[in-house]
Amino acid sequence: MAPKIVLYTRQKCPLCDEAAELLARYGLSYESIDIDNDVGLREQFDLCVPVVKVDDRIRFRGRINEVLLRRLLEKA
Repeated sequence: MAPKIVLYTRQKCPLCDEAAELLARYGLSYESIDIDNDVGLREQFDLCVPVVKVDDRIRFRGRINEVLLRRLLEKA
């Protein structure tokens, strides 16, 4: 079963674009949520986007560590 992935992002964020490209490279589908559309999310994640949640658990803030991502996928 594929993991449920949520990518918290914002417009004009190069790291967010990089995170989306990396997830796509691994063939992962994900829900993308722009934090600037939600005051609560903006307060929670303002300076640490992109944030990647895998199966309801935050796994990455800022740059995604590709080695750790592979390990997570191997366990799934």
